[in-house]
Amino acid sequence: MKRRIRLCAALLTGILALAGCSSNNNIVVNYQKTDDNIQTITFFGNKYEPENVTVIEEIISGFMQENPGIRVSYESLKGSEYYEALEKRMAAGKGDDVIMVNHDILLKLEAQNQLEDLSGISTIPEYTGRMLSQMEEDGKIYWVPTTVSAFGLYCNLDLLEEHKQNVPKTLTQWMETCRYFSDQGILPVIANNDISLKTLAIGLGFYPVYQENRQEEVLGRLNQGEEALSQYLTPGFSLVEELIKRGYLDAQKTLKTQKTSDDLQEFIKGESPFMLTGAWAAGRVKSMNPKFQFEVVPYPALEDGSLLVINADTRLSVNAEGENVEAAKKFVEYFTRAENIQKFADQQSSFSPLKGESPSTVKAIQPLVACYQSDRTVIGTDRLISLPIWDLTEKATQKLLAGEPLTEVMAWMDQEAGQERGVQE
Repeated sequence: MKRRIRLCAALLTGILALAGCSSNNNIVVNYQKTDDNIQTITFFGNKYEPENVTVIEEIISGFMQENPGIRVSYESLKGSEYYEALEKRMAAGKGDDVIMVNHDILLKLEAQNQLEDLSGISTIPEYTGRMLSQMEEDGKIYWVPTTVSAFGLYCNLDLLEEHKQNVPKTLTQWMETCRYFSDQGILPVIANNDISLKTLAIGLGFYPVYQENRQEEVLGRLNQGEEALSQYLTPGFSLVEELIKRGYLDAQKTLKTQKTSDDLQEFIKGESPFMLTGAWAAGRVKSMNPKFQFEVVPYPALEDGSLLVINADTRLSVNAEGENVEAAKKFVEYFTRAENIQKFADQQSSFSPLKGESPSTVKAIQPLVACYQSDRTVIGTDRLISLPIWDLTEKATQKLLAGEPLTEVMAWMDQEAGQERGVQE
């Protein structure tokens, strides 16, 4: 069942407590028309948590106050359900005016010319060069990021201190610490069945490419089938397989663990020293009142240090086939103003994609800042790769968790990538 909340703009103050009440994480917030001449645009996204909806509602409220002739209706679904619904709506010609998109769905929607060019909105010049290189394609822009998300290793500082262990900074240190806790009968790592392990594999696999600034060359060869994905990702997935085989995570439990929900519940029990997931969940973990101190650090996946996997995230697009294209573009332009971006990124425990903006003030993720600013980073879903890497690596991870051998999983991934190239051609 989908819970709906209808209200007039004047009642915005009361919405925030109600917005997160849906037990199945489906949220609809409508702003009831008070005038037949008022234009309503629909906004469909995958940000459903109460704290996220709170900030989105504040931005919507500000937009409507500035544009009294436009109302915004926001609807949210969680995770994979959202992208399934989005794809069906767009295919049926019933897409919403403003939508949240990711790398893989963009490949489909752009190929079908369903997205409006946003290169003319006034906030585009405010984006960093790194973000513009991701956004621009043949002089056009079909999506704009509102955050730069990061993936990190959550560390239970109290448990580490209790066992006289340090926060790991290199791969050797991390593996030694995991072995120590495993020998003590303590499960070292909590992971989920989606982003935890695939981002680790992508980061370790592509790190040399990014450090050498060879992304365009290498990803171009992958797109053309001149090289195989496994050539780059096998080292990262070898580390994933090692974590599984050594029992440093519970493979069967991980297969059933939903991201930034089930994993957080496990972590706050305080029984494991580490968790792999998105840094944007740091605020949520804190709000769950764990009985220990924690911080989020870059992946200690290298022999000489750490790396950070990042994504241009919470991407907004405008449906080119919608009835309210100009109003929708006006809303996206408002959403991406510096003050709104900073507010949203800070709440998401993420970085701003705009020039000169301050890092997130969330204390738990401060260890990520130096790595981010020094460019020890890998983009998890780089625009330059035309393969659905997010989906392929997720499924490869699940196959490893289910016990399939690494060589077979890598062969499967390369075969799937080949089929995707065939479809694109």
